[in-house]
Amino acid sequence: MILYLSKKNVILFSTSPDPFLRLSVIVPVKNEEACIAHTLDAIRMQVDPSGIPVPPEYFEVLVLANNCTDRTFEICRNYQLQYPELRLHVAAITLEGKAAHIGTARRLLMDAAYQRLIEVAGYRGIIVSTDGDSQADPQWLYHIMDEMENGADVVGGRILPRDTPLQSKLHHLRDVTYRLFTSRLESVLDPCISNPWPRHFQCYGPSLAVTCEMYDRSGRLPAIPYLEDEEFRKRLKRIDAKIRHSPKVKIYTSSRLNGRVEFGFSVQLQQWQDMSTKGEQQLVESLETLIFKLSTKNSLRKLWTSRKQCPAFYTELKEMAAALAIDFHALKMAVQNNQYFESLWEQMEEHLLSSGHHQIIMEPISKAISSVRQYFSKTILQPMPAPMIITETDDLQGIAV
Repeated sequence: MILYLSKKNVILFSTSPDPFLRLSVIVPVKNEEACIAHTLDAIRMQVDPSGIPVPPEYFEVLVLANNCTDRTFEICRNYQLQYPELRLHVAAITLEGKAAHIGTARRLLMDAAYQRLIEVAGYRGIIVSTDGDSQADPQWLYHIMDEMENGADVVGGRILPRDTPLQSKLHHLRDVTYRLFTSRLESVLDPCISNPWPRHFQCYGPSLAVTCEMYDRSGRLPAIPYLEDEEFRKRLKRIDAKIRHSPKVKIYTSSRLNGRVEFGFSVQLQQWQDMSTKGEQQLVESLETLIFKLSTKNSLRKLWTSRKQCPAFYTELKEMAAALAIDFHALKMAVQNNQYFESLWEQMEEHLLSSGHHQIIMEPISKAISSVRQYFSKTILQPMPAPMIITETDDLQGIAV
């Protein structure tokens, strides 16, 4: 069945949800005939740590083939017939004009999942996003459900690329190392009870789970041409959603260079290849900058949490305004008017970057990594947080962070 976006109140999936449904896995696909069966296989064969299959009535898979010119839709329909025990629902759609992009497709699917889950699971129903070129770890769904039961509103999965192009590998490994070190530094300087170490740094389309409540409260996923998952992550942070970057939730994705969007991982890989050719490195925030930002964020969080109308509060707020190089009254209004802390911090971080604050220092990523390694090697930080072993691909050596 071909559906056109111009039709109002489009219902992609008319079959009623299972009464025991807890998760809806959404998969937007465009010309994924080479990968989609592997993606569905990985979801269908989900198990718990003991190897017992996740009850099939707990989850469903919603696939939307958008603007396909290959056999993707046909393969999915045949998969339905071959594996009737899997709650697989498939629709095809032709997106027109400016709406013909991944943001529209993912938004349509997440809205559909929300409506289905609300009927049977309520606001704690879980919308799980992935992509047609990604294969979930066998315990992917189990660990998502476990993190949600422990209080998380959002679960970002570790996204592990396969067969990273040779010229991009070093840059990719440096990027991952830096981001993990930054996350570890954050766990020390601005710890979060709902997102303890060990953890990672990703919360993107190939593995992103969110409760129906947070999906709705955040304003839902924006239907934009690219980086829709990144903007959605920002929306979730702005409402102080409890985001868990769980190292147990893993998914494997392709490292293809011919991406489906104007900017995404494929474009990043191409940029890293160009940097290898030119002998360049990406520039990142220095250790000193990270320490300044995270320490300041933690201090501001404490002020925002208390918001006591007393002399001590105003004294500390003035000191904070001086540290941020921002007008005291502007900071006071921001602290008083922001319902959510992360929304407040986003404004402060934008100010730091736009104002050219002297504490914002950019440097080559290899230098930043070396500095952070030395920082964590100091005995003053003992006992150290639990180590995290990261293996990017089968042909990359694991790195201990």
